Amino acid sequence: MQLRSAAPREEIDSPGRWPGTRRILPGRAGRAGVDALALTIALLLATVLRHDGNLAESHIPQVLVLSVFAAVVHTAVGYRFGLYTGRWAYGCFEEILALAKTAAVTTPVLFVLDTLLGRLVPRSAIIASGLIALVLAAGARYAVRLARDQRLRPSPEHGARVVVMGAGEGAAQVVRAMLRNPDSPYYPVALLDDDPAKRALQVMGVPVAGTRHAMAQVVSRYEADVVLIAIPSAGADLVRELTDLARPTDVEVKVVPPVVELFGRTVSVDDIRPVSHADLLGRREIGLDMRAIAGYLTGKRVLVTGAGGSIGSELCRQLIRFDPAALVMLDRDESGLHAVQLSMDGRGLLDDRNLVVADIRDQERLDEVFAEHRPQVVFHAAALKHLPLLEMHPSEALKTNILGTYQILQTSLRHGVERLVNISTDKAADPGSVLGYSKRITERLTAAADEAGDGTYCSVRFGNVLGSRGSVLTAFAAQVESGGPITVTHPEVSRFFMTVQEAVRLVVQAGALDSHGEVLVLDMGEPVRIADVARRLADAAERHISIVYTGLRPGEKMHESLFGAHEKDLRPSHPLISQVPVPPLDGAALSLLHPTSTRPELIAVMRWLAESPALSVARQFLKAS
Repeated sequence: MQLRSAAPREEIDSPGRWPGTRRILPGRAGRAGVDALALTIALLLATVLRHDGNLAESHIPQVLVLSVFAAVVHTAVGYRFGLYTGRWAYGCFEEILALAKTAAVTTPVLFVLDTLLGRLVPRSAIIASGLIALVLAAGARYAVRLARDQRLRPSPEHGARVVVMGAGEGAAQVVRAMLRNPDSPYYPVALLDDDPAKRALQVMGVPVAGTRHAMAQVVSRYEADVVLIAIPSAGADLVRELTDLARPTDVEVKVVPPVVELFGRTVSVDDIRPVSHADLLGRREIGLDMRAIAGYLTGKRVLVTGAGGSIGSELCRQLIRFDPAALVMLDRDESGLHAVQLSMDGRGLLDDRNLVVADIRDQERLDEVFAEHRPQVVFHAAALKHLPLLEMHPSEALKTNILGTYQILQTSLRHGVERLVNISTDKAADPGSVLGYSKRITERLTAAADEAGDGTYCSVRFGNVLGSRGSVLTAFAAQVESGGPITVTHPEVSRFFMTVQEAVRLVVQAGALDSHGEVLVLDMGEPVRIADVARRLADAAERHISIVYTGLRPGEKMHESLFGAHEKDLRPSHPLISQVPVPPLDGAALSLLHPTSTRPELIAVMRWLAESPALSVARQFLKAS
């Protein structure tokens, strides 16, 4: 059994300790003792200086008597301000502030005590001693922190030498993380930043050695192995540019996560990862109105359809942060439900009633689920989304995308759902495919449901989601893995891209807007040529990968648009979300759609319903619900 020292010592950092480090900081009693000693030395020094160094006139015994009282007062006041309660890490800015407050209170108290005790020391010495004691105590803390940082600093020989791009807060966090972990696999040697004001800046001794355009020279001068893009707010354009600048240096390029993935926490060494294609195509900072979001989610019963899919699962992971009263995850794919639960709680035992296996095509089952869980907010993400398959099998688009959504809307109206967000797609803007027709019809049905009930029902429209199952990036990566070729439909075809985290954050934000029956169109940035994506993947491959152009498929557009021909880009509530009015569609019109119709007939009716003028709305919906 290991015995502990009689004089306890505090861990390196109360809020968060680095593993494998020694206890080198003084404990709480030790801190109080150091500060009392600093105050005693300060009183002696100030008194002697007041008497021009004449020890006989300084009355040292009287100074020592007052020092005893001063130590008691300083300790009591410091405890009151949290200086000796372990509230802060030793030597941090918050502790120095508390030290200054303690000195500010202790000094006037000493004035009173000195008067009551018969003027033991000159009053000017008391004022000077407060300042001297503050400097001595803060200096002691700095010395201990400096010794600790040196002890924690990794060996330059054992870690990869890193040039860090960026000298802002994100870079400072990651440099500190690397230099305060003796087992860190990285050792920062230089910083790069374009801000002229930071040319002389150093972060824990690591200097700013130039701008981004000096990257090659700095990498060579410092014999670096890695270039780290440490700018969490960097957009895809900046990541692409920095990656291209680093390519001639023949070093690894790594990146810290974007702001959207950090959820407000600080950057750590474990966050450092290789640059992904999502970083190169869809990365940007998304500002959220957290109060508005919490207002409609916190304490509410929330249901997500299609919870096992790419969008649905990320929705669940982000919604749980807002502390809903219940999060009901519905999907017909039990494996998808298992995966999303595993990603959220790390157990995946499938033992929670809030995991619901159901098909949105089954009206009776939907009524059972809504009756049991009584959702107040619904995110409808369940859908079929692969354009070529739906062109071949339009009846499946009818059953799931149209009728399934219609049943979700009716069920929500019957059970008093307060807010519903229907996930749509950019292919619903001036649709030219079965997928586009079906999703445009669901936008119109959602607008009709909003008119029919008291709740807020809206649709959210966005483009391609990077990393989702079946996305173009996933397909290209699989083709590269198998040796190629990469198949692209046309050299000029372009698409909008957004990471799944960014898309879902905007979907959650959109749900907070005061929108009735509108389509909320997410700002996807600028469209990207698919051929450029394929070329970048091919160039990054270890072997030669060819690119083959196959021609546009039936129903596929050369360039997608987020807005229809007559839709205006108006953003009254959020700079990244447009609010577009939608002509509602009477649910009775769905009787024109028959799954048994011939493929041309079914597609023709879908097209007509997607593009037809507004039909009577509320009457039919209220009757159906």
